[in-house]
Amino acid sequence: MLQSENRKKSWVPYMILIPITLPIVIMFVWLFLASISDRMTGIVPEHLTAKNWTFLWQPLDGGTTIWPYLANTCIYAFLVMVLEVFIASLGAYAVSRLNFPGRRYFLSFIIILHAFPIVTLIIAIFWILKTLGLYDTVAGTVIVKVAFETPFALWIMKGFFDSVPWDVEIAAMVDGASRWKIWRKIVMPIVRPGLTAVCIFAFLTGWSEFLIPYIFAPNSTSATLSILVNSLMSEADKANYGLVAAVGVFYVIPVLFFYTFTQKYLLHIYSGGVKG
Repeated sequence: MLQSENRKKSWVPYMILIPITLPIVIMFVWLFLASISDRMTGIVPEHLTAKNWTFLWQPLDGGTTIWPYLANTCIYAFLVMVLEVFIASLGAYAVSRLNFPGRRYFLSFIIILHAFPIVTLIIAIFWILKTLGLYDTVAGTVIVKVAFETPFALWIMKGFFDSVPWDVEIAAMVDGASRWKIWRKIVMPIVRPGLTAVCIFAFLTGWSEFLIPYIFAPNSTSATLSILVNSLMSEADKANYGLVAAVGVFYVIPVLFFYTFTQKYLLHIYSGGVKG
């Protein structure tokens, strides 16, 4: 009897998750079918073809190939990941270990910063980037992306640093180790699961970013795949939607593989406690 009840309870999560995820799965299936067909009738492809995928070896309408866009996307996501994780880990360690005036208010302020929609700050960011000479540059877009994502990453990393026992650091200080050495050689290896999870999260958000490069680097030669997909749909009446679907699938494939091999590390985000 008890075994039967446990089996019924085990189905509850699936009954909730299946209706939520099914529309998303259907959309991705439709996208894939559209990328290998001339035309779609609902969710049924009319004629299967590989011509939508010729962009892999032939230039696009603008005369460029897709590979520079792929390289730019990888570079952008990698730079966002490295800078975000480095800054967040330093800041989180300081907030976790140092007792400075206004610390609790600072933690609350971090969450408020992450809550700001980027759309409300477009004019201010534009003025700052123009003043610094970073408008329409990859460096400027990376800095803006890192600035918006770092508060959340800092808050996550703080939870992992809070879980590190003080005894470990005290023993290192007794041996004469500096704060920098303690952070780099002792604490960081301990919080490696959380660091890995934040790295993955930062890379994925950088890979999927569209608004920041689109607004703050409109004429840059370092356009990403998200910008390419948007440009292919810029004229709705002339757009080749088979090509759009194929490029969209191409854009998603690396993320699917990346997530498949790294999803177990993302679960470590929830293992860090958050202390005041």
